[in-house]
Amino acid sequence: MTAPARTKRLTVVEHPLVQHKLAYLRDIETPTVHFRKLVNEVTLLLTYEATKDMETEEWEIETPLEQMTARRISGKKVAVCPVLRAGVGMLDGVLSLVPSARVGFIGMYRDEETLEPVQYYSKLPVDLDERDAIVLDPMLATGHSSAAAVDAVMEAGAQSVTLVCIVAAPPGIDHIHERHPDVHIVCAAVDRGLNEKGFIVPGLGDAGDRLYGTK
Repeated sequence: MTAPARTKRLTVVEHPLVQHKLAYLRDIETPTVHFRKLVNEVTLLLTYEATKDMETEEWEIETPLEQMTARRISGKKVAVCPVLRAGVGMLDGVLSLVPSARVGFIGMYRDEETLEPVQYYSKLPVDLDERDAIVLDPMLATGHSSAAAVDAVMEAGAQSVTLVCIVAAPPGIDHIHERHPDVHIVCAAVDRGLNEKGFIVPGLGDAGDRLYGTK
């Protein structure tokens, strides 16, 4: 099994299944119905990695044969916060593994002239100050929108923040860690860079358009 490439604040999941599915996500010939399914599957695999450091505790149970000491997650409370609209396509992948998580939504779009984020909506769990937050944003390009989303959940009191994205670019990673050094970024690939319009290259195009068929 291929181990993820990991630093303290960045994990690139290089598992063959992730890379196989990512190749289909990148392919311009992949139709919306398959793109949507693949985003869900890749997110599930990234979530597995993003939650691997959750603390566990001993738990006494009885199997059909005998009593034993098992382990369970030690009371961690999680909030999942997708960035609208593309982040919603990742939501089910997280909830399939963490079904008890509360869900918040952050509406953000990028001004195509300035490349700066504009927030138009925010609805977060009222007890976010008791939870660890997972922010979902498929593409970490300039990092401005993702950083603004992280700002929102931190200002609401999140105990910690993990950013799960599918493809990242070095400028976005640097921008997140300049503003939020403690945020752990989990992604499937770090691409070469950005084009003149601020899109990741080689990338996979506009994730929102490809998820919802609006390209």
